[in-house]
Amino acid sequence: MLDTGYGLTVFTAGHGPDRFRRAGEVARAAEAAGFSAVWVSELYNRSATVPMAVLAGATERIRIGSNIAYGAGRSPMILAAEARDLDELSGGRVVLGLGNGTSGMMRSWMGVDGSAPAVRMEELVTVLRKLWRLHEGPVEHEGRFYSLSIAPTIATAPPIQDPLPIWTAGVNPRMARAAGRVADGLVGHPMMTAEYVAQVLRPELDRGAAEAGRDVRVAVSGTRICALDADTEAARRRAAFAIAQYAAARVYDRLFALHGWSEAQATIRAAAKARDGEAMAAAVTDDMVDAMAIACRPEDLPRLAARHAEPFDHLNLTAAPWGLEPEGLEQATREIVAALAPAPTPVR
Repeated sequence: MLDTGYGLTVFTAGHGPDRFRRAGEVARAAEAAGFSAVWVSELYNRSATVPMAVLAGATERIRIGSNIAYGAGRSPMILAAEARDLDELSGGRVVLGLGNGTSGMMRSWMGVDGSAPAVRMEELVTVLRKLWRLHEGPVEHEGRFYSLSIAPTIATAPPIQDPLPIWTAGVNPRMARAAGRVADGLVGHPMMTAEYVAQVLRPELDRGAAEAGRDVRVAVSGTRICALDADTEAARRRAAFAIAQYAAARVYDRLFALHGWSEAQATIRAAAKARDGEAMAAAVTDDMVDAMAIACRPEDLPRLAARHAEPFDHLNLTAAPWGLEPEGLEQATREIVAALAPAPTPVR
């Protein structure tokens, strides 16, 4: 389980070794400010596991998580081996957050079958649990997506933390149910609102756990886009632009319908088709910004972050990942840390 406190998605600028050095600096600053976790993600051109190693080496206490790593893009053996190394490097501070991406991403980016993504994730986590205990003896698995037989020929030390915390991503009911069946937590998306968590996700998590015979309460990690500016309206415009980039995707239709935002979503989708970024952002309503982002002056972040944290077991704060160059994204990330850092104790 993640400790109480906020998480931070680490974004840094630069290229080459400097990018990793700066990521370590941000993670140390977050640790000093009292954050409980730092998170990294991956895309087609960047991994999650290598930056996780950098952050683990740069810090001492804070949790190191992937939000998310593409489980479908690695074999279970390689993923388990990477997690073991990260577990050892961090001294048992790793949280393995896994996701599939969309079915199209699975096919086009990872070269795997994009069908039945929830079933694939359930099987992957099951295999990873077995491999995490490889030090106890051979692992055999024959399933729909994975087949392996590993009989260790050299001594394998037990991992530092057992079990390994595995969180899986999901937006729609079936993926949430998969998390309930096999995972320790659900990695939330920035679009998830308090109402969506309560009305859709929590019931599916409970249903999945019951189906699997698990007597557990699966945790939910939320993610909130943070746009900080002395000019509140400028912050809200930046948050609206980021929300619009996600809103056009059909995977969020159920969430937008729940709130009565389908008409606005259709407007955003039409503007996206026309490649009109300004019109996309303009179609994002005030209610959407208030429910799915934190847009405020820096001094207001502690109060609003506490309010947004209420529906979740852990809240990950991220700078708006759209509309900023790398340097601006790193600066926005550092501003989040500064806004939540404890005030210095006056010298008497």
